[in-house]
Parts: sequence; C-alpha cells; structure tokens
Amino acid sequence: MADFYQTGVVTTLHRLNPDGLDRLERELERFSADVSVGLVLPALYSEFKTPAMRRIASELRTVHYLHDIVVVLGRANYSEYQHARSFFEDFESPVTFMWVDSEPMQRLLRLLEQNGISAGADGKGRSCWLAYGYLLATGACDVIALHDCDILNYTRELLARLCYPVVNPNLEFEFCKGYYARVTDRMHGRVTRLFMTPLIRALQGLAPSCDFLHFLDSFRYPLAGEFAMKAELARANRIPGDWGLELGALAEVYRKCTPARTCQVDLADNYEHKHQALSAGDRSQGLRKMTIDIANCLFRTLASEGVVLGPDEFRTLEIRYLRMAEDTIRRYYADALLNGLKFDLHAEELAVNTFAKSLREAARAYLEDPLGAPLIPNWNRVVAAIPDFFERLLDAVSATNRDTCRIGSGPGVAAEVCVA
Repeated sequence: MADFYQTGVVTTLHRLNPDGLDRLERELERFSADVSVGLVLPALYSEFKTPAMRRIASELRTVHYLHDIVVVLGRANYSEYQHARSFFEDFESPVTFMWVDSEPMQRLLRLLEQNGISAGADGKGRSCWLAYGYLLATGACDVIALHDCDILNYTRELLARLCYPVVNPNLEFEFCKGYYARVTDRMHGRVTRLFMTPLIRALQGLAPSCDFLHFLDSFRYPLAGEFAMKAELARANRIPGDWGLELGALAEVYRKCTPARTCQVDLADNYEHKHQALSAGDRSQGLRKMTIDIANCLFRTLASEGVVLGPDEFRTLEIRYLRMAEDTIRRYYADALLNGLKFDLHAEELAVNTFAKSLREAARAYLEDPLGAPLIPNWNRVVAAIPDFFERLLDAVSATNRDTCRIGSGPGVAAEVCVA
C-alpha cells in the first residue's frame, strides 16, 4: 500500500485501494458520454515483435470508454504495417493507424518543411505530435491520454487510473502525469533516480527562487511516458522531438496551467519495460544520449524562466550534481538492503560518472548555441500557416486506413507504389 503524503506543489493521487478497477471503469464509461477520450500509442514496428504489445492489445480490447485509439506506427514497411494492424482487429473501440512511413504522411511532412515548419526528426516526439493533430482534426476528443508500448506488465488499470483525474467532471485537473516504482530484483529507472532528481536539486541551490524547479521536483517520476491532458493543451503545447519530450511536456504544462490544475497519479505497484543501455562510451546512444537531450531541454527552459547559466554556474553545477548524486546512491543502497534487493554500487557509480559527462557536454552545447534545436510548433501555428492542414491530415490517415497506400519514403524502407 502506498503512503498518502502530498509532495510539493502538484497534487499526488495515491494507489490506496488496489481493487478499484471495476468502479473506475464503470465511472469512466458513464463520464465518456459527455467527455470523450482518445488514446495515443506511439510505437515502432519492433515493439510488435515483443510480448508487451500483444499484452497491451489484449488488455485494451476490453476497454469500453475510449472514443478512439490512435496507433502511430514508425519504421515499418507495408507488410509490417499490415501485421501491426492485425493486433487491433475486432476492437469495440475504433482504432486508427497513422503509418508515418506511408507516402501520404511523408507528403504532409514535406509540406510542413516547405512552409518553414519543422515537425522534427523521426521519433516519439513527432509521432505524439502527429497523433494529437489527428485527434484535434476530428474534433471528437476532449481528453487525450498517452502511454508507451513496451510495458511488459501492462494492465488496463494503468489506463483507467491515468484517465480518471482528467475525465471526472467533479475534478478540475487539466493534466495528469503517471508515476510508479520500477523494481525487479533490483532498482531500475537510473536516469530518474541518478540524473534527473539530483540535477533538479543541484540547480535549486543555484536558483532557489525558480518556481519551475520546485514544480519539477514535485513529480515523483518526471520522465514517465504516461500522461493524460485536456485536448486544448495538446493544441497549444510545443514539444521537443528528442529524449527531452517528457521534460518538455512538463515545461509547457507549467507555462499553460496552474499547478492546482496539474496532478500525478500512482499507476501500478510496479512497472517493467525495456531497459536502455548506458552507452558510457558513445554519446549518440542509450542513456548517454538521453541524458544529454534532457539536460539541454532543462537548461533552455530555465533560460526562458530568467535563470542565468554561464561557465561559472555550470562548473558549480557539475560539482553540486556529483555530490547530490553520490548522496542519492547511499540512500538507495540503504533502501535496497532493507528490502532485500540486489544493489551494484560500482554500476551506480559508473552511471553517475557517465551522467556527469553528459551534463558537461550539454552545458557546452548550450553555451555554444543557447537556442538549440527548435521545438515542434504547436498546432495553432500549423493551422495559421496552412489553413487546410487538418483536412489534409484526415485525408492522409483515411488513405492508409483504407489500405490503399503501399509505402512511403521513410528511412531504411524500400519504396513501393502508393495509390492514395
């Protein structure tokens, strides 16, 4: 059983009753008559080869309160696209596939570039953004939920708990972030445990009056990929296209919502998904790249909040981060011993040293180019630049779901003919 402690400025909704799924789903089905919910599933085809996706599809088959399920499929050829679609046959909830590599979708991405609007590189950020655009174009969803597609122990309770705070009309939340423990025979979640939280707290020492840092520190798992929000937020928010997606989403929520309209919810006793490699020697891969992208996003967000970060501040920050992270390792070591978990002190120290290198590289990149890569524009700007873009997007998605489209010009995919 969870505790019921409220942390920071964001409301925390605990998992005090693990047997409430039937009640939650009954209420969500009743609420959905007035508040329609769309679920976004950003997926690579490789995830359809794993037990996780088959389990997710099986669980979602019995969910009755969703207005639409949007599967954004990336890095797939035509036969792989067909195979992925077979996972969602005979669903009671409508299922829409957005096949990113199809020619109609690639045509739209080229149109954006021609109009000076970049949707970013291929990745989760762009996939989520496209799905938001589709749901906004339909005009049929009031709430948009999103979760990852590699959750090995997924149950539909996770989705119900994620949606409920935003869908329930008696509550006033506009954004809900999920959190959970990531434990097997040892603790996981290294980037959150050993990088994100120590970095936020180290930065608080440099900028103690920064409300955004207090906001971030209120979240128990700020890098969780599960959240639900009002559709208006999805329309107005800009997001990064890289590993800074989750942090960037929180930054936009901070700018657009008051903390009183934001909450976090305990989704599960435990959460298990694929583990990224540390990639200590390769800054372009694994957790090394992830931490660089996250730090870059954080530094630029802080600059927009008026926090001055120069060479002296970054030297101090690196030292403070290392001290905070080392103290954090000791805390988790004690926690692991009490709970009978394995704990590799050497591996934890190696991770912290690797993350310190990421911090230094991100600082160097920020000082060289404070603006960095632009965020993906919000949908208000897209429609202002291309007034009929939503209609074009609906047509592109309709073409792929009619099964008339063969293949686009996506990376690493052999070209075939598209008749849409």
